[in-house]
Amino acid sequence: MKVVGVGCGPGLLTEQAISAISGATIIYGSKRAIALAAAYIPKGCEVREITTFRPEMQIPEYAVVLSTGDPQLAGLGYLGGDVVPGISSLQIAAARLGIPLEQVSVVVAHGKEHEGALAEVAAEVERGKIVFLVADPKLSTAALGRALARSGKGISVALCEDLGYPGERIRIGTVSEPPVPVSRLFSVMVGRIVLSPEKKQIQ
Repeated sequence: MKVVGVGCGPGLLTEQAISAISGATIIYGSKRAIALAAAYIPKGCEVREITTFRPEMQIPEYAVVLSTGDPQLAGLGYLGGDVVPGISSLQIAAARLGIPLEQVSVVVAHGKEHEGALAEVAAEVERGKIVFLVADPKLSTAALGRALARSGKGISVALCEDLGYPGERIRIGTVSEPPVPVSRLFSVMVGRIVLSPEKKQIQ
C-alpha cells in the first residue's frame, strides 16, 4: 500500500505523488483528495471515496490511499505502507508568512478535544515557539484567544483559510481580537510573528 500526500490545494502534487497515482489500479481517498489528484488518475482505475478511515477497513496491499496535505501531518500516515510526502498546509502557511520552520511547533486539534489542545498551544507560545495549530471546523478562535490571555503582549493570531486554493486568505489579529474563520478549511499560526517588509500587506 502507498499513502500519497496530494498537497493542501490544487497544483501541489509532487512528481513522486503523480507517479504513484498514475500507476494505480485502485485508489481510496476523501472527496477532496480525489479531486486534487483527478487529473492523474488513469482510466480503468477503481476509485473508492471514503469519508472516514477506520482501523478495521480492509485495504488491499496494492492500493494507493490519498491523503490531503502531508500524510504525516494529521493525515493518513498511520495506515502504514510506503508514505509519499506531500506539501502540507504547515509549509504553505510558513512560506506565506515568512516563518522559518525551525521556529514552529505543531499542535493538532483536528478531531480531538479542543481544551487540551489550546492549553498545549499556550504552553508552547510561552516557551517562545510559533505554533501551527491544525484546526477543525468546530474550533473557536475566541476560545484560542482566551487560552492565550496570560501569554503576554505581542502575540499574533494568523488565521489561514483555504491555503493553496485560489481563494486562500490570511488574516492577522490579536489575542483579544482574533480573526473569525469563514471557511471550514482553516489552520492557525500563533506566536510572536514578525513579518518582513514584503509580507506586511498580509495584515
